[in-house]
Amino acid sequence: MFLALRELVFARGRFALMGAVVALIAILMVLLSGLSVGLANDGVSGLQRMPVTSLAFQEDVSKDSAFSRSVVGENAVESWSKQDGVAEAEPFGNTLVNARTDKGLEIDLALFGVEVGSFLDPDVAEGSPIAGEGEVVVSGTAAEEGVKIGDTVVLQPSGTELKVVGVLADQHTFGHVDLGYIALKTWQEIRAGVRAGDAVPDRVYDEFTAVAVKAEDSAEVDLAAGDEAAGTTSLTREESYGGSPGYTAETSTLQLIQGFLYAISALVVGAFFTVLTIQRRQEIAVLRALGASTGYLLRDSLMQSIVLLVASAGIGIGIGLAAGAALATTSMPFALEAGPVIGATVLLLVLGLAGAAVAVVRLTRIDPLTALGGSR
Repeated sequence: MFLALRELVFARGRFALMGAVVALIAILMVLLSGLSVGLANDGVSGLQRMPVTSLAFQEDVSKDSAFSRSVVGENAVESWSKQDGVAEAEPFGNTLVNARTDKGLEIDLALFGVEVGSFLDPDVAEGSPIAGEGEVVVSGTAAEEGVKIGDTVVLQPSGTELKVVGVLADQHTFGHVDLGYIALKTWQEIRAGVRAGDAVPDRVYDEFTAVAVKAEDSAEVDLAAGDEAAGTTSLTREESYGGSPGYTAETSTLQLIQGFLYAISALVVGAFFTVLTIQRRQEIAVLRALGASTGYLLRDSLMQSIVLLVASAGIGIGIGLAAGAALATTSMPFALEAGPVIGATVLLLVLGLAGAAVAVVRLTRIDPLTALGGSR
């Protein structure tokens, strides 16, 4: 490390400039990681918190729009409840609505229709669970926007009224819209556009979005066999995230940006060390002539790049975390989690080191005769 440390001190301006570039890349990686997690939470946190292992939608439904297009019936629930390894199977409804509270607050809601008392019926942090028709339990983020227990939510344009009886803990959203859990029968009437006094056809109460399936502990359900028996198309809970509006496009875009950023970091670091190696070619040749082995020079250069990358990335991550903490307090869908940040950091260091390693391989081709004027 003698030569590496001396160069870091002597050419501190050059290394500070390169370190600033790495730090900026690290900041951007932290912010992109937080934005990716925040958008995912805003899109599917309601699904993530559902106690299901899979959802059975209408047969051959388009997977990227399953929640909006699927319609299944009671026969599917009965069929799924009889499958091996299934602990419980319940009907589940989903629809997006516009609403206004009796206090004039406009709000969009993703209504989840569930059987009262079933395993889909969520626990509440405040108030009470839904006990029957005309009641709604809203997400904590809706409460933060001003919806309170005791408020009446009026759906537009049907005029259906829902009384807020409880508030869920944490974030529960679907497609960037706050969740509202209601009784399945109420959801079916809302989906059918039923108004007060309207005659309701019997078929309305036999249709819903999907069958929510909960597997027995440590059991694996044969989804293909279940679909064949019930005439459905099943998606695991994780696979169903793609049915949330915009989820696939958002995550794919951010992953593409992150991929390019990782590639850029490797290229930038590699280019820097390539230029540095070329500039100090004479000095390295002198060391070779004095007996320094190729392995010694490679280790010295790689340790130099590790010191630069770790120090710069550490500074950048610290700044990124501070900026992320400030963004998390705003309305922006941003959430910092240790796993994605650590993963991004490791990738930055590994790819940056890979770029440096490719560059310092040039050291093996430097002829010690260069130091003695052998090239003249």
